[in-house]
Parts: sequence; C-alpha cells; structure tokens
Amino acid sequence: MTADLSSASTPEKPSLRERKKLKTRAALVDTALELFTQRGFDGVTLDELCEAVEVSKRTFFRNFASKEQVAFTPLETLWNGLRDDVEHLSFGRAPVLEVLQEALLAALARMDDGGAAWVTRVRLTQELAERTPSIAAYGLQYCDRTSAAIEAALQRRLGLDHGDPRPRLALDLVIAAFHAALRAWTSRPGALTHSDLAAELRSVYTAIPGAVTFSGA
Repeated sequence: MTADLSSASTPEKPSLRERKKLKTRAALVDTALELFTQRGFDGVTLDELCEAVEVSKRTFFRNFASKEQVAFTPLETLWNGLRDDVEHLSFGRAPVLEVLQEALLAALARMDDGGAAWVTRVRLTQELAERTPSIAAYGLQYCDRTSAAIEAALQRRLGLDHGDPRPRLALDLVIAAFHAALRAWTSRPGALTHSDLAAELRSVYTAIPGAVTFSGA
C-alpha cells in the first residue's frame, strides 16, 4: 500500500478496514488517471470507471466527490498534509516563510513511496489539468479553499489580526514556488523522480528573495 493516498501520516498502523479503504482509493485514482489519459476526461463515464475497479458508485462517492477530485487527488493529498501540519509547526523566531517552506518539503517527503507511484500520478494529473478545464477549475477552487484554511490557522496560531496580509502572502509565495518547480520538473526529459522534484523546489526557494527585489534594469 502506498502512503501517498492518506491525507496525513500517523504513527499507528492502519486497521484492516482503513487499509482496504486506502487500497480502494488507490485503485480508483490509478485507474481513473489511466483511463482519462487514454480516452480523455469526458470520454470516461463514472459508471465505466466504477466498473473497471469493480466498485459501486456508492463506494466511489464515499471516497470522492467527483471525477475531477479523483483526478486531482495526488496533488490534493500533498496540500492536505501541509494544511494539517500547520497546526503543529514550531515558529519561534524563524521567518514564517521559511517555516512554511520546510513544512512543504516535509509534506513532499511523505509522498515518497520508495518507487514511482506518486511521481507517475502527479505527472498524469498535471498533464490532464493542462488540457482539461474542469480539472484545472477544480484545482483552483481546491487551492483557494485550502489556502484560506491555512491562512486562518496561521493567523490563529500566531495571534495575528484577521486582516493581517502577511500569512497569506508568505503562503502564496510557497504555493507559487511549488508550481514553478512542478512546471520545470514535468518539462524535464527522461524519467521523473521524487528527489528531483524536491531539489527543484529547493532551487526555486532560493530565487524568492531575488524575485521580490529585481527590476527591469
């Protein structure tokens, strides 16, 4: 069972029921990404997807709200992890931006299943989103909801006024850095690896200070 389809890592071993649920989710995600890639998102009905995995539509909707969500799950899982981690981050005197940068790298590290499963899923999700407006729209809506939740948690944990823009600005820089790294990573020739994505993200982080101060001159 790959670890990338649970929204947060836990020290306890999942129960048999939970392992079965994770296995079903993984099968739905992998099959959906494969079929959507082969036949197009609109070329695969929900009935056909469920039949391919041998589950009922009721089971599907116990796990996902829509076809768009099942296609976006690899990236959603990563950001769900960061959202949950914010409740336990230690800030101290460190810049919030740096804390969030390291937290995203830690969430990304948990996506490493020791193979190519998550990497393959993310690549397919990215390719599908680029050519499927409904998946791209779902991703934007998900990002907005999750960013708002993280922003609220940061304001609460840091004791800041609700209107303080700094937490959201720091978070938006981290999100923008990830998308820049993801674009660069998926455009690479040859096999993609989890470690290469992490390295690309670290590289983009180093460009943030210059991005804030550089000019046309």
